[in-house]
Amino acid sequence: MNPAAVADTTTTAGSAGPTSTGPVTGHVTFLGAGPGDPGLLTLRAVEALAAADLLVGDGPVLDVVRGHARADVGTAEPVADGQGPALDPDPAEAAAAAAKLVMASARTGKRVVRAVAGDPGLDPYAAAEMLACAEAGIPFEVVPGVATAVGVPAYAGVPLSGDVRFVDAATASDRCWSEAGTSDTTLVVSTTLQTVAGACAELIASGRRPDTPLTVTVAGTTTRQRTWAATLATIAAELKATKALPTPEGPIAAIAVVGDRAGQREHLSWFETKPLFGWRVLVPRTKEQAASLSDQLRSYGAVPHEVPTIAVEPPRTPQQMERAVKGLVTGRYEWIAFTSVNAVKAVREKFEEYGLDARAFAGIKVAAVGEQTARALVDFGVKPDLVPSGEQSAAGLLEDWPPYDPVFDPIDRVFLPRADIATETLVAGLVELGWEVDDVTAYRTVRASPPPADTREAIKGGGFDAVLFTSSSTVRNLVGIAGKPHNVTVIACIGPATAKTAEEHGLRVDVMAPEPSVQALAQALADYGTARRLAATEAGDPVTRPSERRPGARRRARV
Repeated sequence: MNPAAVADTTTTAGSAGPTSTGPVTGHVTFLGAGPGDPGLLTLRAVEALAAADLLVGDGPVLDVVRGHARADVGTAEPVADGQGPALDPDPAEAAAAAAKLVMASARTGKRVVRAVAGDPGLDPYAAAEMLACAEAGIPFEVVPGVATAVGVPAYAGVPLSGDVRFVDAATASDRCWSEAGTSDTTLVVSTTLQTVAGACAELIASGRRPDTPLTVTVAGTTTRQRTWAATLATIAAELKATKALPTPEGPIAAIAVVGDRAGQREHLSWFETKPLFGWRVLVPRTKEQAASLSDQLRSYGAVPHEVPTIAVEPPRTPQQMERAVKGLVTGRYEWIAFTSVNAVKAVREKFEEYGLDARAFAGIKVAAVGEQTARALVDFGVKPDLVPSGEQSAAGLLEDWPPYDPVFDPIDRVFLPRADIATETLVAGLVELGWEVDDVTAYRTVRASPPPADTREAIKGGGFDAVLFTSSSTVRNLVGIAGKPHNVTVIACIGPATAKTAEEHGLRVDVMAPEPSVQALAQALADYGTARRLAATEAGDPVTRPSERRPGARRRARV
């Protein structure tokens, strides 16, 4: 493959074009992507990614960094000439190909981010690419990242204070193993799951005590992380007993920590003991609607998977919405109340159709049913005057809504844009407070298209550990488009009405939110996960995810 050709076909939006007839030179940022957790990227890394025209890196590294880049950013994986992506190229050849690609792109004026795992300063191939840029006169910078050999032990609960020695098992010499074996220094060994037992045997043969504590971690800092605690003498048997050595998948990178520090993991493990660690949680909402909920689930160690169960369409007759928006501009309303992000979007789209912007809200009080809706308004340029101080729902909004006062309120009318299937709670409550309400259908909700086949199979086959139902309609629609969740899947419902609908569809409800909010629902699921973990620990059983209880799950599970 011709790297220059790849560079010429990547996205160039946002790059600085030539201002003279002289040579055009862009800029290269060698960026450390860390061990795998996107949350470990530095602030400087996020800034560089936001300004990038092209991202260059291996597939897993690109997955870590692309979330902070523009939607139209170009991406490329360096592949040596004559080698397809299915082959495993020589690292030096891949580095040479990357250098050509990076420099060819920079010469066209692009801002290139060359992303590498861990820290670029500790990567000998990244150093060679930097040297190539320097010799070619291409400006570059280095953004350090968290080194894999440092970040992974921290996530495994193994402190590295004191005397520490880092060893790369692939390049370590006999002398290196001999020196490591005769000392009591804590060792951090970069190895693979398949060769770690051999490295331990080397250390024992060189003089290390066979009962020296040891941890071995794979997929470190990600929600797929797994750590084995053993000794130099017992690690081979431990890996064999847990069937952790798949043969057809190739080498699996691992970080081993050898020494007394490894024995502290029992007390300091904080990441793998999160209440929902590694749980795949189905969230039947769009990515936009689920943003805060998914973030909360990630904080508990879960892997959220958003699946839209409804699609939003314009109202069948737009005249009512058009009259209401015109009334908003001409001073017909004292208040406008938004009960969803979709309502904000519908009004915003109608504003844009008429050439209006947020200034049209001048003099009108704005209410939002919750924080997510409030954020959508702020993005629109509107700061809401009223957000519920308690429960984020129509009932919570009514708790804080002021009654109509003819002395202080020159207008007694409220504009309420909402879905065609919304309940009458808010309308009835506002009328009781003395307000006139223009209840307007701003959008229709219809059943979404079915999710991809693999997602449907995971739902029905027990591939998800839990599903969060935030309304009765999400229950009906999910079952309608994807089928009924497997009986090993934990079912969590936001309230009694949603739970009743779930039971009517043959589902066993395991978790109920103590109050009707998505935040309380996620917390309730986390509490359930904590109780489940404690019960397994007290019984002396291994801590497993619900999906691992389905037939054949252990056989199919991958490290």
